[in-house]
Amino acid sequence: MSNHFTKDTIVAIATPPGVGAISVIRISGADAIGAADSIFTGKSKLSDSRSHNIHYGNIVYNNEVIDDVLVSVFHNPNSYTGENAVEINTHGSPLIIKRIMELLILYGVRAAEPGEFTKRAFLNNRIDLAQAEAVADIISARTDASLRGARSQLDGMLSAKVSELREKLIKISSYIELELDFTEEDIELIQKDEIIRNIDEIILEIKNLLSTYSFGRVIRDGVNVAIVGKPNVGKSSILNYLLKESRAIVSEVPGTTRDIIREEVSIDGVLFKLYDTAGIRLSEDVVEKEGVSRSIEAVKIADMVLIIGDTELGFSEEVNDEVSKLNEAGAAIKVLNKIDLNPECKINSDYRISAVTGEGIDLLMAGMKEASLGSPSYSEKDAIVSNIRHYNCLKKAKENLIKAREATEGRLTGEFIAADLRMAENDLGEVIGLVTPDDILNNIFSNFCIGK
Repeated sequence: MSNHFTKDTIVAIATPPGVGAISVIRISGADAIGAADSIFTGKSKLSDSRSHNIHYGNIVYNNEVIDDVLVSVFHNPNSYTGENAVEINTHGSPLIIKRIMELLILYGVRAAEPGEFTKRAFLNNRIDLAQAEAVADIISARTDASLRGARSQLDGMLSAKVSELREKLIKISSYIELELDFTEEDIELIQKDEIIRNIDEIILEIKNLLSTYSFGRVIRDGVNVAIVGKPNVGKSSILNYLLKESRAIVSEVPGTTRDIIREEVSIDGVLFKLYDTAGIRLSEDVVEKEGVSRSIEAVKIADMVLIIGDTELGFSEEVNDEVSKLNEAGAAIKVLNKIDLNPECKINSDYRISAVTGEGIDLLMAGMKEASLGSPSYSEKDAIVSNIRHYNCLKKAKENLIKAREATEGRLTGEFIAADLRMAENDLGEVIGLVTPDDILNNIFSNFCIGK
């Protein structure tokens, strides 16, 4: 997305494609109101309207009424993009939308690229980059927790914290760089001990932010859960019980599940992406062997593995070994199923359940949530790092601050200290978009939907 395009007036559909009661067409740019006036007939011209007013009228071309509409007018800078903007509310017919879009393009408006409205909001200082990314997270949120986390980021919780840390760094740097201008006079504006103390305080706060990433990623993206075990221990029955529907075929015949079945369930606001896998065992059946291979791949990407055994077969050492080998970082939870058939079974496990009666499954779900979130002293309403880009920027900032501290302790000249501090400032600036390269910006906004 080239920056010179920001001078164009753009248009896109802001509502999902398909038939609906209402559709919204969004226009932004210097000529947005004039372009809308070219096809709109109402009691007064839109160009004479005050900002934040809604007008009823018709979209007309060659004296033919295409649709009756409501048109909202926003004058710069008080719009989402910071530019003149218009939103046309039409009936939700794809044909009507197509004709209105064609008319606007005929009058010189350009079709918007993905994320271009939000990119303009960023470029016009309506929001910073972290807030812009939160817009996409709000749109894709699938649980209450992920929505609250994205809402917090859009409200600027993380941005405010990062900006505060960056301002502290700039203050330290300014003293050091000012000293460099008076090297011949041997003036010391800030003592080395104070530099180290300030750097240590900022490093600690960055570490605290970095420590929220595991929690933030779970809130934002959910948890990948592989359900594994030998054939016929009840993996599919457990999936069906968690989903409250018969999603997977259940049979007493071992090897019924041949492929990965992927479903999602929300447990107290946390999204769990469940992968019901083929039973892991040696097999000569070509299809079942492929299923086992896919099961192994599911274990590799899992954040959590439910190792399923039952009161008759127990737990498979082969499965345990595969999980240990393939998923050292993920949480492994041993679940003993079919306790309704043998309540006195003494096989060791983390949880004892019955996928038939539901006994113990509430405890299992609570344990899954606790294992995924731990016991954080913060919530999604706090300044949380949930984006890998933010995490990497903060991590680089911490590393550069450590270098600056070492340079200060080593009594190196101010040039070395100032250089490391400037690098850390830039790293923090990348989080909120103050020094973010164009290719990164383009990559971020290209992942947005068109019309946002």
